[in-house]
Amino acid sequence: MLYTIAAVFIGFCLDLMFGDPVYPWHPVRLIGNLITGLENKIRRISLKSRESELYTGGLLVILVLIPTFLLPSLFLFLCYRIHSIAGLLAESFFCYQILAIRSLKQESRKVYQALEEGNIEKARMAVSMIVGRDTAQLDEIGITKATIETIAENTSDGCIAPLFYLAVGGPTMGFLYKAVNTMDSMIGYKNETYYYFGRVAARFDDILNYIPSRISALLMISVTLWNKELSTKRAWKIFLRDRYHHASPNSAQTESVVAGALQIQLAGDATYFGKVYEKPTIGDATRPIKTEDINRANWLMYMTSVSGMVLFLIVRISVVFLMGLF
Repeated sequence: MLYTIAAVFIGFCLDLMFGDPVYPWHPVRLIGNLITGLENKIRRISLKSRESELYTGGLLVILVLIPTFLLPSLFLFLCYRIHSIAGLLAESFFCYQILAIRSLKQESRKVYQALEEGNIEKARMAVSMIVGRDTAQLDEIGITKATIETIAENTSDGCIAPLFYLAVGGPTMGFLYKAVNTMDSMIGYKNETYYYFGRVAARFDDILNYIPSRISALLMISVTLWNKELSTKRAWKIFLRDRYHHASPNSAQTESVVAGALQIQLAGDATYFGKVYEKPTIGDATRPIKTEDINRANWLMYMTSVSGMVLFLIVRISVVFLMGLF
């Protein structure tokens, strides 16, 4: 257990220093390739009915989660059998691969820099890399809103939730979470293609993110106390009022805090795959949105992540200590 605590801390520090590395054998990329490959094969045997797509989509989830759990577990077992240092290095590396805090900031900064340069096409291209909606017609405000919403949502999905599951069960739990989250991002859409096929993955993602998203929101509210530019009072008010203004039970938890803390309005109607979806707004338009709000959202994301890491490790260390006593 102490090795896992050290590995989570090391992985967290590596992510803050270097960001998520890009290479063909990245574990999360391999998970994505597995999802795509299995989907292509499973759809060949799936009948064109709601029930069939629902069941085969569930089969996909099972087939993805089995190797995602077993392979890292086996690899870590073998590394620790060789030597405890080898195990610690492998576990630290896996923790590093599961987190994406610095990369989220880097990608959102590309949007900010393009907007600051006045290059709207470059900004649309940059934001299209981090959001699922159509971006071709977005203006400067729309691009800024989409970026802030992504930072807010991924403060939970890409930062706090992975840290939470790493603290609970090490890299094996971390990879299980990333697999479910990746499936949701790839097949969890409510369109004609995935409405039934991706339903199990989407529901599983909702379940796994239920607790982390709320922890993320509360941590985010607490860190607003450290920044005079942010409103803790408004963050709490909008969180209580608007945290369910989303089709997902989890996404608006952190989005509502960010909207309140920045005193801006987020969400509203958005276009996906050429179709406009009506969505409720989150927050009040107390002031106009500015490109600098992207940096403020990133500050919130970073400080929330650091707070989460400290909290989870303290809890994990306390559990280890209490288990030693009894």
